[in-house]
Amino acid sequence: MSDETGQATEQETNRIGLWLIGARGSIGVTTAVGLSAIGHGLADLTGCVTATLELAELPLVEVDRIVLGGHDITLTPIQARAEQLAASGMLPAAAVTAASGDLDRFDSEIRHGATAHANEAQAEIVDRLATDITSFAERHELARVIVVDVSSTEPLPEDRPEFHDAALLAEALSDPQQAPLPPSSLYALAAIRAGAPLACFTPSASLGLAVLQELAADRIPYAGQDGKTGQTLLRTALAPTLVRRGFRVLSWAGANVLGGGDGATLADPQAVGSKLTSKNRGLRSLVGDHVVTPLHIDNVPDLGDIKTAWDHIHAAGFLGSTITLQTIWTAYDSMLAAPLVIDLARLLDLADRSGARGRIGELGFFFKDPWGSDVHDYALKAQSLYVWARERAGAVTELTR
Repeated sequence: MSDETGQATEQETNRIGLWLIGARGSIGVTTAVGLSAIGHGLADLTGCVTATLELAELPLVEVDRIVLGGHDITLTPIQARAEQLAASGMLPAAAVTAASGDLDRFDSEIRHGATAHANEAQAEIVDRLATDITSFAERHELARVIVVDVSSTEPLPEDRPEFHDAALLAEALSDPQQAPLPPSSLYALAAIRAGAPLACFTPSASLGLAVLQELAADRIPYAGQDGKTGQTLLRTALAPTLVRRGFRVLSWAGANVLGGGDGATLADPQAVGSKLTSKNRGLRSLVGDHVVTPLHIDNVPDLGDIKTAWDHIHAAGFLGSTITLQTIWTAYDSMLAAPLVIDLARLLDLADRSGARGRIGELGFFFKDPWGSDVHDYALKAQSLYVWARERAGAVTELTR
């Protein structure tokens, strides 16, 4: 956690907390099983960016020093959810069995999320959520807590004056008859109040509201928005390749089919709107607004947590020759997301230890719609991340001398 001056402080322990919003969802459970499997020697950090050659030697917190907690509004026990995911073929059964004790401990640290009691103003909800985070840190004597929002996608709210004025927001939050903030932004404000660095792994509003970014600017490091796991990862690598080769991209059509909780959530036209916008914005910035980029997402319940994404790319080459490229990406999306959640916890811990505050644009490497950066090119984002991480590691070294 951070002191009132905004400077990073270290307690005697070097353990940190990872507080997951949507803790009982597929990503939260997969993260928990993964951390436990690594701790038991049943898995390694394959799939984690922080385990790659460019970052592995930096002074990042060891994964066995991460303590899990979180918020959720569902009551399904973590162990039961993990067993469901193992039965579906996503999680290794042996890892779930070995993780049983760790999952029970995680479950005991999950607190009820942002739902209002009778006549409860949103200010009271935020206070309660922030207290859950600070109490967790105190209970486990943690150096800091990193909050990562992995909850279901929300429809984006209509703009309102309170999103741009802290005084107006405070007034509205104190009125039980008003509810100016969507749930994701209540969690974000709670993280700010608790002095907990935050990453938004969904396309929900969260800390994307101008008034909240202003409040966070000198309090916490934060990053977002909408984790880049599969289809968009390929797009941000392929699109710059085609453009740099001198080809003229004419159209880039995409489709996604998936089931599970995400599929059900994205079946809502309002919820899917923010996801489609997030996925397409980066592509258009790379190939140009003139390119036709139709994209749709379909809920296919029998697919469970497996997600398949198709892209059909049509481009023109020398003398107007036709070029087509088709890609198919199939994976368990939560298995792609969980290692990135671990990465973000380790890197935001590094940011906080080094005294960084406000938007960390370099962590936009992990996101479809990066806050604090207009760059989407995968290679450029990766290089920016590596440089930033080395600089932050150097700052930590200086602070500890």
